[in-house]
Amino acid sequence: MKLSVIFGGEKYNFNSLKDVMAKANEEKSGDQLAGIAAESVQQRIAAKAVLSELLVKDIRENPLVPQENDEVSRIIEGDINEQIYGEIKNWSIEQLREYILSNETGDRELKRLSKGMNSEIIAAVTKLMSNLDLVHAANKVEILSTCNITIGQKGTLSSRLQPNHPTDNIDGIIASLKEGLSYGIGDAVIGINPVDDSVESVKKVLHATKEFINDWSIPTQNCVLAHITTQMKAIKQGAPADMIFQSIAGTEIANRSFGISADLIREAEELVKKHGTGTGPNLFYFETGQGSELSAEAHMGIDQVTLESRNYGFARHFNPYIVNTVVGFIGPEYLYNNKQVIRAGLEDHFMGKMHGLPMGVDICYTNHIKADQNDIEDLSVLLTAAGVNFIIAAAMGDDIMLNYQSMSFHDVATLLQTFGKKPAPEYLVWLEKMGIYENGRLSARAGDLSIFER
Repeated sequence: MKLSVIFGGEKYNFNSLKDVMAKANEEKSGDQLAGIAAESVQQRIAAKAVLSELLVKDIRENPLVPQENDEVSRIIEGDINEQIYGEIKNWSIEQLREYILSNETGDRELKRLSKGMNSEIIAAVTKLMSNLDLVHAANKVEILSTCNITIGQKGTLSSRLQPNHPTDNIDGIIASLKEGLSYGIGDAVIGINPVDDSVESVKKVLHATKEFINDWSIPTQNCVLAHITTQMKAIKQGAPADMIFQSIAGTEIANRSFGISADLIREAEELVKKHGTGTGPNLFYFETGQGSELSAEAHMGIDQVTLESRNYGFARHFNPYIVNTVVGFIGPEYLYNNKQVIRAGLEDHFMGKMHGLPMGVDICYTNHIKADQNDIEDLSVLLTAAGVNFIIAAAMGDDIMLNYQSMSFHDVATLLQTFGKKPAPEYLVWLEKMGIYENGRLSARAGDLSIFER
């Protein structure tokens, strides 16, 4: 591999593929915190130039995390289609980028191509793309997934209804749930982050949401975002869970810090198939976010975009129903400002789609990051244009339990109307039946909670 370039009369040398990948990344405070970021714009451009000339096989044959040391690497490598890889292994990363962006390359070909790429290859091509490139390429790909209903169809935008409550009060959760439903939110999942991670509390919330879904014949899915082992215990005790949730990471060490392993996820998969209430075949909900490996001191000197891509390589092995990155939530140590948050959201969405995942985004920020509501609204427009499968919405865009700002119910409704998109087909039928939608858009009764009075 050639790891040097003369740029502007100055020679830039990089000591490894890991070094090139890190310094070719767009500016991220997390990479700076890790001490691996480019020291100047010129060095970043030089790293991109070097990376563009490397071959696909250079990336795969020089693993950043060797398989013998990491089960995430073993899973990613084990899922590669060798025949498709053989077709592209002698392409440069620049050629791969041009092929992905070309007019001749559409949905079917990109999904086929993705099977021949490992996560580091996908991360490498991402680093050579502009924001518009990421929007254009991701929008080509349609990823369908099915739990109780199917989402991801072209022309749709689904949403997770997040009725969190600071004390897990059931009445409070249901009130927020009703409001979200009255704006047409919730076809991807009704998902609650619990304050109390105990089995009894999780059971209580699962039963309450499932009873409401059944009472109103809502074509959607429920999930409580507790630790995977807590959910498993709740399911064993009869709690009605349509899918199982878990946060994941891009290295085995980071996953271990989350208290998970591939074997545990396989065990959960068998359990939810036999005792869950989702009809499947896709029964997992995974969540990711740039910087999680660094925060767990498990990044191994690798940049956060590449590690995030490895999340998706790990996730695709388990055929999830939905995956979302929580962009802007971890904090300014990893994504410092609006520019970095917007870039990360577009990177993560593209990389997820290129792994064949039903990719969503929690478009959000915390109050100590240099971003505001206008910034995440900008990102929501870009992601809707990019064909994101779903986004997350909380009442008034303010999660009163997790203490961060997200999209609101009416923000999602505005995106749907602005872009001429619809909720998932089965959900839209239910919304029309309930009078929440009329002639394919929100009716005058939108936001009226009396819809759910009998």
